[in-house]
Amino acid sequence: MKEYPVNRLYTLTALVLTLVLGACASVPMGDATRDTTLKTFAPPRAEKAGIYIYRNESMGAAVKMDLQVDGKHIGQTASKTYFFVEVPPGKHTVTSIAENTDVLSIDTVAGKLYYVWQEVKMGVLYARTRLHMATEEDGRKGVLESKLANGVQPEF
Repeated sequence: MKEYPVNRLYTLTALVLTLVLGACASVPMGDATRDTTLKTFAPPRAEKAGIYIYRNESMGAAVKMDLQVDGKHIGQTASKTYFFVEVPPGKHTVTSIAENTDVLSIDTVAGKLYYVWQEVKMGVLYARTRLHMATEEDGRKGVLESKLANGVQPEF
């Protein structure tokens, strides 16, 4: 009996698993204690608003996406990561950069938290991005499904 096709199947399966597992993008992760603290969703510091930007999907796991707030780089997201920034009240822009660039404007109020979902979509050659305002319920759920990425807290 010839078992050649079975061996070929095992080899192909192992190769596919290696490619899939190895294709996950990684970014520097934030402090675990800060991650736990941020997941209590406490109000931001006095005279500030807080913005959570999360990417809780597995789709596009091999792709990192740049994030900016008011044109200032805060870091890169990977699958199941999030950022938190504190900003003064008023108008702000969140920018996500992938194959395309998407910009979301937010008018913030001091003492409030805002949640932005960074969606990953299939592009022609690369993943595309889309930003959405999320409800408090959906936003908290998305953040809880994610881990804090290490980023920059720019001065605003």
